[in-house]
Amino acid sequence: MHVTAKDVVSAEITWDDFMRVELRVGRVLAVEPFPEARKPAYKLQVDFGPEIGIRKSSAQITVLYRAEDLVGRLVVAVVNFPRKQIGPFMSECLVTGFHNADGHVALCIPEQDVPLGSRLL
Repeated sequence: MHVTAKDVVSAEITWDDFMRVELRVGRVLAVEPFPEARKPAYKLQVDFGPEIGIRKSSAQITVLYRAEDLVGRLVVAVVNFPRKQIGPFMSECLVTGFHNADGHVALCIPEQDVPLGSRLL
């Protein structure tokens, strides 16, 4: 079966629906291995600026990114999801990305430097 983009687009949402999702820019401060995760992952600490502060996240990005290369990078994350327990780790935001052709996650990142905590609009 051939799947088109039209087939995978879900129901339309309103502007108000979109505005309820807080997609914000943060800077990765620290990266640790997460050996307890079911799939290979890192534990990230991400700074979203003074309004939001530092949040923790688990990210399955070990194939495309080395831990030492992530520190200092900007990422886009959802900051208004409820906290989620992932094994022994409490995730406080969802770092966003896209699966590449091989199924590995490539981070969603701003092309230019923007202030921490900036909201995607």
